[in-house]
Amino acid sequence: MKITIVGAGYVGLVTGACFAEMGNQVACVDVDETRLSLLRGGSVPIHEPGLEALIQGNSESGRMVFTSDYAGALEGSEVVMIAVGTPPQEDGSADLSHVLAVARSIGRILEHEITVVTKSTMPVGTADKVRVAIDEVLAERGEQVPFRVVSNPEFLKEGDAVGDFMSPDRIVVGADPDDASSRTRMRQLYAPFSRNHDKLQFMGIRDAEMTKYAANAMLATKISFMNEIAAMCDHLGVDVESVRKGIGSDPRIGFSFIYPGVGYGGSCFPKDVRALIAMAENVGIDAGIIRAVDSRNQVQKTVLVQKLKAEFGDNLDGKTFAIWGLSFKPDTDDVREAPALEIIRELVTCGGRVVAYGPKAAANVRDSLDPEWTNDGRVSFVERSYDALTGADALLVLTEWKEFRQPDFTRVASALGTGIVFDGRNLYDIDMLARYGLRYAGIGRGSLVV
Repeated sequence: MKITIVGAGYVGLVTGACFAEMGNQVACVDVDETRLSLLRGGSVPIHEPGLEALIQGNSESGRMVFTSDYAGALEGSEVVMIAVGTPPQEDGSADLSHVLAVARSIGRILEHEITVVTKSTMPVGTADKVRVAIDEVLAERGEQVPFRVVSNPEFLKEGDAVGDFMSPDRIVVGADPDDASSRTRMRQLYAPFSRNHDKLQFMGIRDAEMTKYAANAMLATKISFMNEIAAMCDHLGVDVESVRKGIGSDPRIGFSFIYPGVGYGGSCFPKDVRALIAMAENVGIDAGIIRAVDSRNQVQKTVLVQKLKAEFGDNLDGKTFAIWGLSFKPDTDDVREAPALEIIRELVTCGGRVVAYGPKAAANVRDSLDPEWTNDGRVSFVERSYDALTGADALLVLTEWKEFRQPDFTRVASALGTGIVFDGRNLYDIDMLARYGLRYAGIGRGSLVV
């Protein structure tokens, strides 16, 4: 099948590469010529395990091409997927300007029957707006070209997106009840990904749009709930890790997404939670639970700093803090809404100095901070984790990369002396650190600092 994907970002590239891997002809359209040039040269502008090899292999085979030419890409395509960004507006609602601009571009050049797929995370009713935008442009042209719009939201975890796409839990497709042709196309397109059993779930278009938001909000809710329980544990002499194991063993709850930490970030949960709040308010619903999820997450990003201030005081002049982990989660270079950004800003604002190490995200963090801070040395970056410890008064572990799970604690203790390990992901055993002479502060471990 020939497929056009508009948007060569995270969703578009993963989707396009995985479809091409199954033998389809994929054209990725983007307006960013710099990005297109990188992709044509075999470089991938984002870090996602396995993605670069897929793109390089399918580009070399001719199954995947990158272009800014809408007309050339759409020629002969049976499916065009819209995978551009829906960034948050000031009120939290999703900005659909890029999506509707793509719809109008499709309408200007459409010459044959096609299925238009909304792939990005889009509020309920967006597919209707896409249909209207294409119809309006076709009417301006005086043309009547048959097309159908379906919703096919992605459920990809950054850091394991390729694996998620290749072996999905479910494939959600929202289509009109009478749209047999699009349902047949989508079933054909996804057949290689559901060979063991049928993973396709067909539903209404608005149902599919809502499913995506509800899924992300539910996962964010589990995280914020557990973080709130952890806050109580810190003040009640309770170890949240025991609580986590106790409730996680209940199959109705499960262990997924109940790990306390420094809050969630990334391109999905924060944006989608706020967009869902805005959707609720637009129809007069009080989204109290979802607002509380967002509020708890904002507070959670400051928890380690509050613990740190309880130990060192509000004035951090003369103090140096090592940070391990910069991206919002492991195996990605994405720092959008990453807790590390908020924590670094707070430490520097209070007079502290930061020496940071992140396996992939250092450049993105540097670009997100005040350049004066990196120029005058208030924030610096190192290429090896242990180099960040030299002269540090404390170590803050903010992302659970595998290389941080079992570090050389003799080396850590030698560099930190009697310093404190602020464990933002509860990776370490308190008693073990004590044997190395290290003090410990985790999330909900029964006291602020042990």
